[in-house]
Amino acid sequence: MSILRLFTAIFLALGITSVSSSVKAAAHCDNVTIAEMNWASAQVIAHIDAVLLRGLGCNVELIPGDTMPTSTSLVEKGEPSIAPELWSQNLKQVLDPAEAEGLIKNVGKVFENGGEEGLWIPTYIAEANGIVTIEDALARPDLFPHPEDSSVAGFYGCPAGWNCQITTTQMFKAYGMEGAGFEFIDPGSGGALSGAMGEAYNKGEGWFGYYWGPTAILGKYDMTKLDEGVDHNAETWISEINDLNVASPGKNRYPASTVETYVGKDMLGNSQVMNYLEKRSFPNSLLSQILAWKEENQAEAEETAYYFLENYSNVWGNWVPFDQKLDIQNSL
Repeated sequence: MSILRLFTAIFLALGITSVSSSVKAAAHCDNVTIAEMNWASAQVIAHIDAVLLRGLGCNVELIPGDTMPTSTSLVEKGEPSIAPELWSQNLKQVLDPAEAEGLIKNVGKVFENGGEEGLWIPTYIAEANGIVTIEDALARPDLFPHPEDSSVAGFYGCPAGWNCQITTTQMFKAYGMEGAGFEFIDPGSGGALSGAMGEAYNKGEGWFGYYWGPTAILGKYDMTKLDEGVDHNAETWISEINDLNVASPGKNRYPASTVETYVGKDMLGNSQVMNYLEKRSFPNSLLSQILAWKEENQAEAEETAYYFLENYSNVWGNWVPFDQKLDIQNSL
């Protein structure tokens, strides 16, 4: 273990102890279980919630979670107490009736802008050439050379087998990209997609394609999401953009994915937890930067949580009462 990581480990151990000890100044909160999902942003947020809720007087336990098992358990058993990052857009048929019965509660967006999908280019390309919309980018195929054939432009879609390959293929058709001199690139994998973006960015070259956030890659590289130039049409998004059999889909705007925090019914009377969660929401760009720090430092989720708490009290300080913010800061 390096000296840096040794000191970090000691710091974390001391931090956990001291944050827990600050509860003497906080109101009674009882036991809270938090689902720690199996992807990076959800894991970091779970640890951030754990530290701050301990600072508010809660006895917190992290338990393993995933989208479907956590949703089912939340509805049927009221456990875990908190599902911090639930991509709920495709679960509303289960969650909404349960909420209407008072079994669970949606306490709001965990990302300020929701989950973001879209078509992106490097900001240095956007600013130097006045590119704001997808149409602007298509008018300049010379800026986005295909990596294997510079005589044509390249558009990076999603890997085969991903649902977003359907939507990127249909958006490719909708915006007439082939007629504008672009070829659709299947990157082969998620790692290859982010790798192609990073390679182009590090060389100062053009890159045009699909990505989503908050993610480490969007925290690492300054990318601009292009305006689709039209409003989102939910009906044709399903009937045209999600159907490869439609030869001439209409233009559409990527919807913001619904990413929310849900609690079980036992939390509804817990003012400490509810007041905190109703205020807690992460700016998308900041969370991407935090995930980039995690990746660059090969940090664990808990270590990344402490990095956020140590450096962004101006953000999380708005989620907790002022006196308890001071207690938590002192314990850190």
